[in-house]
Amino acid sequence: MDHILTLLIFTPLLFGLVLLLLPVSLRNSFKYVALAATLVQVFLSGWLYFHFQTGASFSGINHAEQYQFAEKANWISLSLGSLGNMQIDYFVGVDGLSIGLLFMSSIVMAVAVLASWEIKTNLKGFFALFLLLDMAVIGVFCALDFFLFYIFYELMLLPLYFLIGMWGGVRREYAAIKFFLYTLFGSVFMLLVMIGLYFSVTDPTTGNHTFNIIHMMNPANYAQGSIFSAHQTLFGLPARSLAFVVLFIAFAIKVPVVPLHTWLPDAHVEAPTAVSIILAGVLLKVGGYGILRICFSIFPEVATAGAFWLGLLGVISILYGALNALAQTDLKRLIAYSSVSHMGFVLLGMASQTTEGISGAVMQMLSHGFLSAMLFFLVGVIYTRVHDRYIYNFRGLASLMPQFTVFVLIAFFASLGLPGFSAFMGEAFSLIGAFTSASVNGLLPSWMAICGSVGILLSAAYFLWTLQRMFFGETRLSGGETWRAALTDVNFREKSALIPLALMALVIGIFPSLVFSKINDSVLALVHLFR
Repeated sequence: MDHILTLLIFTPLLFGLVLLLLPVSLRNSFKYVALAATLVQVFLSGWLYFHFQTGASFSGINHAEQYQFAEKANWISLSLGSLGNMQIDYFVGVDGLSIGLLFMSSIVMAVAVLASWEIKTNLKGFFALFLLLDMAVIGVFCALDFFLFYIFYELMLLPLYFLIGMWGGVRREYAAIKFFLYTLFGSVFMLLVMIGLYFSVTDPTTGNHTFNIIHMMNPANYAQGSIFSAHQTLFGLPARSLAFVVLFIAFAIKVPVVPLHTWLPDAHVEAPTAVSIILAGVLLKVGGYGILRICFSIFPEVATAGAFWLGLLGVISILYGALNALAQTDLKRLIAYSSVSHMGFVLLGMASQTTEGISGAVMQMLSHGFLSAMLFFLVGVIYTRVHDRYIYNFRGLASLMPQFTVFVLIAFFASLGLPGFSAFMGEAFSLIGAFTSASVNGLLPSWMAICGSVGILLSAAYFLWTLQRMFFGETRLSGGETWRAALTDVNFREKSALIPLALMALVIGIFPSLVFSKINDSVLALVHLFR
């Protein structure tokens, strides 16, 4: 299929324009327009995933033939006089690192639309912003031109700010501003590095400077003496190391890595359920993907030099997030901190720079995307019914909501790493990579993997405690008979969202080769860069 990536990226924009043209009298149809857009994306991304070719032999990640379904067109041309010509391309394509994230993101966005049925005010504005966000997210995972990547990356910020600030909880303005300032801080400095890379890298075919990410991955394309060529300094520090740190901070805020995580619990608590699903299921993966695609691929020698500190940040995130989750009494805040902990495994696996570790990191991102979406959707089911999330206000929900309890059991046990589910594979391979790193490349000490294992025990503690406290025992609700009547079991719409997420976590856990076979070539090529 020609131009399938362009169709995938801009489908939400097309449906968004249709939505804006619909009269207010058809407000009940707005959610169905948004759902149709996401279902089309699920079909297109599924087609891409199952037609993605694997098994080719690549000598390095610099080779453009790794990227499939690529589309390239001249977008902006500008003469800079003595500085030459500026050319910015519309350049999109996918490889093993992005193809799974595309498919996962499409499914999560469809689930988020189903979760948005709870929105009752200004539906046209909500779904228009939702579809704009959808386009930006898909664009980030497809862009191979840094300028285009940055446009999509920044475009995510605006709709999220309004979605939290206008449809969120009591402290929505505070949460939205905090989220906006955190992410904008990292993005501004990313822009400076992007410009520096542009003037450092030349296109070998035209000799002009370029934003092409693939050319930025090849050291041979850096002009001699340019700011980001080897051995150059900036403010007395190695320029490439400084650029890596700046870009890492920008993406680490999205992951989020401790201590840059404080926006996440506030944003989750105040955001509507649909936005919480997007934040945890998709936005956090944009940060992890950015670290692999930009930081590690363009500055591999700096990533190797700083591997210990990256691994240490991963371990701190695992333990700190888990310990904070243990202390929470708000169910949504507990799951938010569990995301900090689980994404720590992603950073630990990346830092190992082994095939097992990076494969585990990508698997963990996919797994967490499905499971975190499922967890926040489940919280939304309770909150929609009684407008309360305080754990101690509930007991014995299993007798009132048996089907809901089954989904909670699946989500909790899958998230704590029960064998047979996707999180087990992601965490296990991340820890295997951390363990083998000591003998394979000597980057990470073995105690980091041991500490990561403690994080799994802590996740079992807070999930099982929550399960025992809220769902088992004699039914006692702080809202009395009013709550008992309101807490009905899951309906058809809710099961339509939860069943696919549960199945994806189970299928990937039982057949991990469905993921590993797709990502293996790109992971091997990335590991090749570190040598």
